[in-house]
Amino acid sequence: MTSFPAQARRVHDSTRSPQRRLHALRECTLHCAPYGFRATWHHLIVTARIPRRLTDDLDALVRAVDELQAVRDVVLPRAQEYAAERRREKATGRRIPQTSPPWNSWGWCQIAYCPEPEHHPTTPLATVVQAVFDRHAAGVSVDTHCLACGTERRLPGRGCPVCGVHADGPAARHHGILAAERWQRIWHREPDDGRASLAP
Repeated sequence: MTSFPAQARRVHDSTRSPQRRLHALRECTLHCAPYGFRATWHHLIVTARIPRRLTDDLDALVRAVDELQAVRDVVLPRAQEYAAERRREKATGRRIPQTSPPWNSWGWCQIAYCPEPEHHPTTPLATVVQAVFDRHAAGVSVDTHCLACGTERRLPGRGCPVCGVHADGPAARHHGILAAERWQRIWHREPDDGRASLAP
């Protein structure tokens, strides 16, 4: 798997075939998936308005990868700062981190994990990620509130009813009997892929 910047350049490269550019976007999403891959992919399909026939709107692929880049612009400085802090701590013999990382325990690729691929926040990805960081820094407990939208959590072990983000991260898997079929519709960008069921 090549780096996000290399794949992003391929998405922007108009000399490549639409299908190759779509595959490059998929690789970018594997590198940067704040909602988990499936929900992030659905979000990009909907918000960038990526059509089933890619030649109808090739700029949609660019809109999608630019949204992912905006997330990286929010996350990378914090990740680099934390990595530098850990190197300093290890140099002094401290193996256990003195402070928690500036994102949740699932890592920056699943900052606001949504087990339901069609139920996720509709605001820009970078806005949601920044909200998670801000609430985390303010000491908001993931046990009592959704860090993505601020909704009070009334049912432990359940995803946020408003935005779909689940505090348990990737451990919260969707087990619906139609999950595979629904995912195929999303992946192929079919019109009935559940776009109307997005969180408000």
